[in-house]
Amino acid sequence: MSGVLKLPQNARICILRLSAIGDVCHAAAMVNRIRVSRPDIHITWIIGKIEYHLLNGMDGVEFIIYDKKTGRKGMQAIRQQLKAQRFDVLCVMQIALRANLLSRAIRAKVRLGFDKSRSKEGHSLFINKRIAHQQHPHVLEGFMAFADAMGIEPVDKPAWQLPLSESDLATGHRLQQQYGRYAVICPAASKAERNWTAEGYAAAAKHLADENIPVFLCGGPGPLDRTIGDAILAAGAPIKDDLIGKTTLKELAGVLAEACLVIAPDTGPAHMATAVNTPVIGLYAHSNPRRTGPYNNLADVVSVYDQCIEQQFGKSWQSLPWGRRAKGESLMTMISAKQVNASIDKLLKSVSKV
Repeated sequence: MSGVLKLPQNARICILRLSAIGDVCHAAAMVNRIRVSRPDIHITWIIGKIEYHLLNGMDGVEFIIYDKKTGRKGMQAIRQQLKAQRFDVLCVMQIALRANLLSRAIRAKVRLGFDKSRSKEGHSLFINKRIAHQQHPHVLEGFMAFADAMGIEPVDKPAWQLPLSESDLATGHRLQQQYGRYAVICPAASKAERNWTAEGYAAAAKHLADENIPVFLCGGPGPLDRTIGDAILAAGAPIKDDLIGKTTLKELAGVLAEACLVIAPDTGPAHMATAVNTPVIGLYAHSNPRRTGPYNNLADVVSVYDQCIEQQFGKSWQSLPWGRRAKGESLMTMISAKQVNASIDKLLKSVSKV
């Protein structure tokens, strides 16, 4: 199941990565690598409904949307849609059982999946070739291993090339023209326990405002985003404008693209900011930032993950399975405003030298 594939001219590959926003951003870097190295390859990407809104229009990629709410009926619809196609390679880039089951709807000569150490939820039953084992890879590097296995020319640095129109970029351009430098706080993760404190975010906003950098709140329309946003405002944060729930995903990417820095926990917008080359201060307690942190700013994260892991398991993270999460509803309170402000100062200083 090992060895590098030799893809023929005009090969057809299918990418299966449904979710989530951060992960599809990582996958987009791998897909862009293929497009640059082998523009002859035909790429079909089966993607989630929400995630499609960010990547729709990506050059050289045919998207097929799978809405998880449709369940097996949706899987059958994709099987019917692709019944006349047989791909040279199917990249099963998600180990969740739903994705594994959906992969059965796709006909492919080679079914490329993860190495044994990352194969869960029956993943091994749905593939016939594996990517190479990696020691402590970032999620993006794990995805890049799929390109390695297909013999795609390596790159020195990943590039994302998100498909953003002038309309998508308009709000960010307006803010940059009006304020010059500005910062963005995207405070909400998918689970409330992964959010930093409202008081902490307010202190970071005040620190930025003291440096004459206006701060904007951004996020999605969900209740968690709105709840933490309201709490930050109630804590007295000097927020120039609250944009939570007021932008599309692509418009949010446009706002992030013009910011001088972004502060966020383990959440999709942190990786969107990375994808548009904006520095990110990531805040981590539950997951290892070496694995899931903002790829271009791993040295700038503020993390108590190592400490939490030691406390909970009595071992360092190096002695545990890669990706082991820390558990607890209050772990993020261990991050201090002083730590975050120090990271802000460091990042602003480095950016000013560019």
